[in-house]
Amino acid sequence: MIKIRLTRLGVPKKPFYRIVAVDEREKLTGSPLEILGYWKPSKDEIKIDKEKLNAWVKKGAKVTPAVAKLI
Repeated sequence: MIKIRLTRLGVPKKPFYRIVAVDEREKLTGSPLEILGYWKPSKDEIKIDKEKLNAWVKKGAKVTPAVAKLI
């Protein structure tokens, strides 16, 4: 099953998150199928490609609660 979730990047105490589509069987640090956007909590900046997100949801991808809050 495909999930749309956050992947943490950045340095300690300065997180940066990517919004990615991944196979749920992959490890947390596994390679994503597609990068859909990002979230910078320090600057409160969110960028999401809505077209790509909707395309994955139509294919049956499940959105995690954390990403659902950002949308």
